[in-house]
Amino acid sequence: MKNTALTEKHIALGAKMVPFAGFNMPVQYSGINTEHETVRKSVGVFDVSHMGEFIIKGEKALDLIQRVSANDASKLFDGKIQYSYFPNEDGGVIDDLLVYRIDEKTYMLVVNASNIEKDWDWINKHNTDHVELINISERTSLLAVQGPDAAKALNPLTDIELSSMEYYTFKKGVFAGIENVLISATGYTGAGGFEIYFDTVHSEKIWDAIFEAGKVYGIQPIGLGARDTLRLEMGFCLYGNDIDENTCPIEAGLGWVTKFSKDFVNSETLKQKKENGVTRKLVGFEMIDRGIPRHGYEIVDGEGRTIGEVTSGTQSPSLQKAIGLGYIERPFGKEGTEVFINIRDKKIKAKVVKPPFYKG
Repeated sequence: MKNTALTEKHIALGAKMVPFAGFNMPVQYSGINTEHETVRKSVGVFDVSHMGEFIIKGEKALDLIQRVSANDASKLFDGKIQYSYFPNEDGGVIDDLLVYRIDEKTYMLVVNASNIEKDWDWINKHNTDHVELINISERTSLLAVQGPDAAKALNPLTDIELSSMEYYTFKKGVFAGIENVLISATGYTGAGGFEIYFDTVHSEKIWDAIFEAGKVYGIQPIGLGARDTLRLEMGFCLYGNDIDENTCPIEAGLGWVTKFSKDFVNSETLKQKKENGVTRKLVGFEMIDRGIPRHGYEIVDGEGRTIGEVTSGTQSPSLQKAIGLGYIERPFGKEGTEVFINIRDKKIKAKVVKPPFYKG
């Protein structure tokens, strides 16, 4: 089990620690609902240093990214970020990721913690032009500072004008007295905020500086439990739950980041899927009757016939109702359609809704 550089901090704060993606991670501190509300209403800090970061640089760096990822990275400019995914050769998804363009010949890819080794091997397998690849995951820490007060809390620590940064852009500069810190206007919560990348040796200093600066705004540490409820309220996919090696990205609603203006791994197959249509789709649903949907539960129709499966589900702290995502046969995927979730052999009524569930 790996630790982040801040594991001792989490333990000292009373965090409940759990194994996650091979790391010892804080799942909650004061409680999931309280932490969730902190991010929605003020500002919270997630240690997400378990995520993976790769640098890709050289004349053919863009060519390699174009070959292994589905989105069109040629549209990026310096300081711009793009959401994408790695398709596999069987029509599934190896991982979803963020692509950062640092300059014309230098990119950073941010991948999921559980897939670092798999993704690294996959990119290297396709690196036929001998592009320089550097895995900086071990020496990179990442904090997500999320919530409506994030910019105000962080402003005293940097000269970077945070409040004017556009969504999915980044800047490098001095932060908390540390040089070469990368700050991006991204996040997984739908509450606004920033993700801060820096050398692991500075972890404790930056953590302490953020909490000191954010004290006036009631800043709190937030665990993986609230991270999951926050992302689910926005309808964001979680790799391993909602998308995986066997998931068709077109069924998963990833057609918007699948660009057929270029050739990439298995692009022809995915193009046919998009043109011919798919038999199922990933939808959001909210429970009408009492019951909490969980990963793997069956979705059934009025006669009890299985028409799909739940991939993510929870009791939404913001909405005070149970919500979920799941794959369902296309005829049942229309907004407002009544379906049922099989919970302990009982059909519990739900209806299909369009994410995000939480509208702010």
